[in-house]
Formats: sequence, structure tokens, C-alpha cells
Amino acid sequence: RRGRLGQEGRASLCSFLLGASVAALPLLLGSSPSLLAAPGLRGRLALALHVAGVNAALLLIYPRPLYKIAIRACFLGFAFGCGLLLSTGRSAWRHFGWYMCSLSLFHYSEYLVTAINNPRSLSLDSFLLNHSFEYNLAALSSWVEFTLEKLFFPDMKQITWLSTVGLLMVIFGDCLRKAAMLTAGSNFNHIVQNEKSDTHTLVTSGVYGWFRHPSYVGWFYWSIGTQVLLCNPICVVGYALASWRFFRERIEEEEITLIHFFGEEYLEYKRKVPSGLPFIKGVKLEL
Repeated sequence: RRGRLGQEGRASLCSFLLGASVAALPLLLGSSPSLLAAPGLRGRLALALHVAGVNAALLLIYPRPLYKIAIRACFLGFAFGCGLLLSTGRSAWRHFGWYMCSLSLFHYSEYLVTAINNPRSLSLDSFLLNHSFEYNLAALSSWVEFTLEKLFFPDMKQITWLSTVGLLMVIFGDCLRKAAMLTAGSNFNHIVQNEKSDTHTLVTSGVYGWFRHPSYVGWFYWSIGTQVLLCNPICVVGYALASWRFFRERIEEEEITLIHFFGEEYLEYKRKVPSGLPFIKGVKLEL
């Protein structure tokens, strides 16, 4: 039921928090939070034991169907906790820690909000970890660019004001997307629907009164913000162009379906409310 966490949602939340508990290792070891940036043998051993211990606990606690959910949520929690460790102190990898927190929280919250909002559509794909080959390639490209530029132009990755702008873009984008998901409720689905269900309604209130596609607007600025945060000039341009093209095609595809579902009601809404993305007006189609 919407508004309540089912078994899958509870398992994912517990597992995410369990994975994120890696951030407490410095307290347990009595060492500085920078242990992840320069861990040494003691730090590496602590991380290995934490991973092994958490995985063993999940295997014992959850049957296989829930374990598949738990291990993904735990992995994202672990990445979030490691990001917190990198973000603390004056580590040269501090801004990459911000990025790790942003990326892992985005993917986990996609699953959690779906579990709350639309549990009938919930699946392992709700984590969006296997979104597409292109998405994974883009992520890999950003990591390669960051590493190479940090190696050859280290000062380029220490522009704190620019990374802060990127972090604000990330926060804004993710909050807007999650607000859109929560406002749409069970009408929201990660997959464009080709058939109208009995409960499918046209949502025009809340953030949908600002933009026709607020979840795409949020994701667009979130994705570009991650690269501004990393001070990745090549990927900033690449992400902006690739994301714009993807959402232009996605919006046109989705609006054809929405016009088919709601007819004149959607066309009237389309005339009043912008798509929210620059230079994207949506499908050019009239009844």
C-alpha cells in the first residue's frame, strides 16, 4: 500500500544503513576520518572485514529473493559511507566523496520512493543500476576523466566553489525528481506505459504545475551537476548534450502516450505548462 514500506522496502532500508555504517570505522579504530584516502594495512583490513561481515549477516538474515535486494542496497550504502569518509577532512578526494554520496543516494532513493509510492511496480530494476549501457559508459567516462585530470592537473580538482555549485545542482535535481515521484504517486513508473490502467490519472498539481516533466528536469540537472561537482569540463558538455537528446526523445515518446490516454485534457495542460527542459517543447501533435 502506498505510504507504507513493505517487506522489500524495509529490507532495503536496513541493508543500506548497514552498508553505510562503514562511516563509523574511524571511530571504532580510533583513527582519523581520512582513513579511506590513505588507509594503510589496518584500514584496508578493517574495510575488508566490514564488507565480509555485512555480507555474511545479510546471507543469514534474508532468503534469496530479499538477499538480492539487500545486497544492492547494502552496496549503495557502503558507497555512501565511503563517500562520507572521503568528504570529511582535507582529503584531496573530498569532492569525489561528495560525488559518491550523491550517486549512491540517488540510486537508492529511486528504489525506496518506488517502494513507498508504487510497490506494484517495484523490482530490482528500480535501483536503476542497470539503466542502460550508455548510462554505465557515461559514468565510467566521468571516473576516467576525473582520475586523469587529477593525476595531470591536480589543482583543477580543488576548485571548491565550483564543486559546491555542482553539489547544489545535484541536491536541487534529486529533490525535484523525488518530489515529482511522490506527487505522481502510483502514476509514476520508471517504464513508459503503453496501456492506461484504471487508476491512471493526469497529475497537474504540485511540481507538475511548474513543469510537465519535473522528474526529467530533476534528472537532467542532477546529471550535469555531478560533473560540475567533479570539475569535469569534458563530461559537463558531454552529459548536457547526451541528456538533452535522451530526454527530448523520451518526452516525445511519453507525450504521444499521454495524448492517447487523456486527449484534449493533456493537450490543454501541454499548452499551459512548459516541459521544463531548455528548447524541448515536446511532441508536435494535435487531435
